[in-house]
Amino acid sequence: MNVIKDAVNNLIGRKPSGPKIRYAVVGAGSIAQSAFMPGILETSNSVMTVLCSDDAEKRDQLAKQYNLKSYSYDQFDQMLDANECDALYIATPNFLHVKHVVPALEKGYHVLCEKLMGCSEEECEAMIAAQKKSGAKLMIAYRLHCDPGNLEVLDRVRKGDFGEARVFTSMHTQYLREDNHRGLNGFDSGPVPDMGPYPINGSRTMFGSEPIEVQAMGFKHSHPDLKMEYDTVSVHMRFPQERVASFVVGFATVLTTYYRIVGTKGEIIVDPAYNFDKAVSYTTRFGEGGEEEKTKNFPKVDQFGGETEYFSDCILKNVEPEPNGEEGLMDVRVVYAIKKSLETGKPVKLEPRNRIRHAQMDQLRSVSFGKPPKQKDVIGRDSEKPAVDATPDTR
Repeated sequence: MNVIKDAVNNLIGRKPSGPKIRYAVVGAGSIAQSAFMPGILETSNSVMTVLCSDDAEKRDQLAKQYNLKSYSYDQFDQMLDANECDALYIATPNFLHVKHVVPALEKGYHVLCEKLMGCSEEECEAMIAAQKKSGAKLMIAYRLHCDPGNLEVLDRVRKGDFGEARVFTSMHTQYLREDNHRGLNGFDSGPVPDMGPYPINGSRTMFGSEPIEVQAMGFKHSHPDLKMEYDTVSVHMRFPQERVASFVVGFATVLTTYYRIVGTKGEIIVDPAYNFDKAVSYTTRFGEGGEEEKTKNFPKVDQFGGETEYFSDCILKNVEPEPNGEEGLMDVRVVYAIKKSLETGKPVKLEPRNRIRHAQMDQLRSVSFGKPPKQKDVIGRDSEKPAVDATPDTR
């Protein structure tokens, strides 16, 4: 135990053990196997050393493939005491985040936590309190905050290239198999917490402000075995200065992933926008009827590798990451306001908030795309034939 105490500084959390940050991967589902683990191999400042999973097959095969020390969830505390990593990547289901994030932060481990941050504002605040207590770094995995294409869009919006940005619209959907775990656990694994963070965070980021009112409408037209009241949800969000964001998320249509920002002088459409395995592309339109149209395609980069490289830089340089716990909390409060609106059928007002920090161009990281495993080679339930549900978990 003395080794652990010596490695922790109350102001900065755990001191890095060397020039590369050592990561433990907690949760070995599709997103970890298909995106994070291939991506971290492309970074210059990060390595994997530990794996924690409740699936024995995943632990055995992935530990051998990547030369990792492995632990079960029941051995999580033992893993934290072993001093074999500097940071944790948390890719467990949302309802387990607080269970793993809080004790890790309290022991000074830096944490990169997948979105949605938690299942309530109280869970998020518990994680933030643990981070402040130890001084360790907490970053929510908003990979688009480090992506070259999305950051360029943000930069152009901020510079006023499209005039005053007044409308944000988006769609993020896919068709879910009836046996997919996301359709079997009610609202907390449904389309709003699972896919909603992308347009919610995108509109907040592009407008540079927080919504003050939300209203939602739900629809159900897929498999009766899906244990959720709605498989498709339409949301409207009111922002200060009479700006509006509208989006649809769902598990009942073909894959769509775009957002559109309309201003007083022009508009920009980003499509594809949210998928980690596709290159970002945007189209700008100016003039009456949008006759002045231009398209820009970006090189394919590894967004998971990019966000990891950025977070490791923050740890090594003792810099607070921009998409921190507060950023995660801002999205969670919107998600559960949407839930309340669905339950009541009425608009829900949000307490006015002002987030001081916002994504900046110096967060940009361009990392070569890591080769993901073929779907059939993903270990566990996600290795089954995807059928029409052709995309892995996009958290």
